[in-house]
Amino acid sequence: MATTAKIIAIGNSAGIILPKETLARLNVEKGDTLYITEGPQGIRLVPFDQDFATQMEAAREVMRENRDVLQRLAE
Repeated sequence: MATTAKIIAIGNSAGIILPKETLARLNVEKGDTLYITEGPQGIRLVPFDQDFATQMEAAREVMRENRDVLQRLAE
């Protein structure tokens, strides 16, 4: 499903207007938090999940601590 979203100015920042159909598919409402992830297929927006956020932070920490080992494994 391809949908467009408009970027608008919000003070010195920018925001994206999501169509109501997109909000319904994400099962979110105005004021909810979305989690933004980047992967090989691009950027993903998913409803914020504190458990997932905690797991992602733990994974980032492990990757930071073991950067050299992971780099050698990737070769």
